[in-house]
Amino acid sequence: MKKTIYIFNDGQLKRKGNTLYFESEEQKKYLPVEDVGELMVFGEVSLNKKFLEFASQKEIIIHYFSYYGYYMGSFYPREHLNSGHMILKQAEHYLDEEERIRIARQFVSGAARNIRQVLRYYNNRVGGISETLSRVDEVIMSLDDCSDINRLMAAEGNIRDRYYRVFDRITRNPDFPFEERSRRPPRNHLNTLISFGNSIMYTIALSEIYKTHLDPRIGYLHATNFRRFSLNLDLAEIFKPIIVDRVIFSILGKKMVTANDFAEEGEGIMMKDRARKTFVQELDAKLKTTIKHKGIGRPVSYRRIMRLELYKLEKHLIGESFYEPFIAQW
Repeated sequence: MKKTIYIFNDGQLKRKGNTLYFESEEQKKYLPVEDVGELMVFGEVSLNKKFLEFASQKEIIIHYFSYYGYYMGSFYPREHLNSGHMILKQAEHYLDEEERIRIARQFVSGAARNIRQVLRYYNNRVGGISETLSRVDEVIMSLDDCSDINRLMAAEGNIRDRYYRVFDRITRNPDFPFEERSRRPPRNHLNTLISFGNSIMYTIALSEIYKTHLDPRIGYLHATNFRRFSLNLDLAEIFKPIIVDRVIFSILGKKMVTANDFAEEGEGIMMKDRARKTFVQELDAKLKTTIKHKGIGRPVSYRRIMRLELYKLEKHLIGESFYEPFIAQW
């Protein structure tokens, strides 16, 4: 399996011979090109056309993040798997209101049911979450009645609002109160972790789409408009609860990150490099974790499961089978 390389230091990315090379004040490191699937760049990193040509040839995606850890954009190599037929099918299903809502409902259902699984797990461990579980179940039961995207997104927002309200009970860490969801900038430590994890999840989803015949610009739950990509946002909704949120609960429960790993910046809070590195190390380990997949009958990694979701969506679009989202079984 190819690796995700996270670059936090400032420096230069170069091509040296038939491999990648990163040079900074602290280190000089070769990155064997056959091992690299994507680069996530957080530091001030320079590169040249020669490097980009080589990365494109080797189908290596480069994702860029700002000083604050926000996703900025991607170098997306030539899409060698893009299929005109599949793009037409994606567009057809988007323009047909009934088909679009059918697919979008599955993304929301997958996200909601995985949120329910997370809540069940922690209700068994810490208790006091039964009422929230009941409310979430009620909203899940109402999804079939959501006849347009706005009502569907309102239902999802309702579920997430109830979900976020029990974060403090799950984390049991007074240094990381949830308070309320805040973004750009996040206004407390926990919201900073959530935003950082979600940003990485969106880029990982984008990388997985690149390896399929699908076009990332045509999503269903998130409107296809002037934003660059939207299908990756749809896909990430299913996996954020069982990957990003579980990583957050784990690192806070083990006190791997503390309040000292954050700094006030303007009107918000940002993570210091130590916290970012700890987070991505745990997230990477989570993505590599294998579980038994009932559709395959053998253990597969969470990252592989994300790709399988996209293959299922492809089959739905060409009429082979109806798309149903992955639901965690633990």
